[in-house]
Amino acid sequence: MLHSALALCLLFITVSSSLALVIRKEKKPPQTLSRGWGDDITWVQTYEEGLFHAQKSNKPLMVIHHLEDCQYSQALKKVFAQNEEIQDMAQNNFIMLNLMHETTDKNLSPDGQYVPRIMFVDPSLTVRADITGRYSNRLYTYEPQDLPILIENMKRALRLIQSEL
Repeated sequence: MLHSALALCLLFITVSSSLALVIRKEKKPPQTLSRGWGDDITWVQTYEEGLFHAQKSNKPLMVIHHLEDCQYSQALKKVFAQNEEIQDMAQNNFIMLNLMHETTDKNLSPDGQYVPRIMFVDPSLTVRADITGRYSNRLYTYEPQDLPILIENMKRALRLIQSEL
């Protein structure tokens, strides 16, 4: 009887640990560099790394400046992460960087340091200050309802590479 109970207990432990491994493999941990902007996107860690990869891959760099405690950044992040077209373009056609601090490149803040702010840098390492949102007082900011403008600006960044480089 004791032998059967021990065997049954051992069997139970083996099955439950195997099941735990299967469950753990199915749940994909979030990529920490995404910070909630899109876990399926490959994110670079620094501006310098982004510039290197943009030049090497001939893809534009998209730089998202944001803050965790900014309600406007959080609102944009939520719709950005849920929009399939943006996620697909970001994953396949851009080098992606999101920053919660300013860089030393003052070209990334031509009209001031505010968040959220999205800038594009082409593979020749030129900051595309000509790709702007709809606001005249904060040229590079986007709100959740501005996603169509952001999508068009992402497409424009891609077109400019083909026509200018």
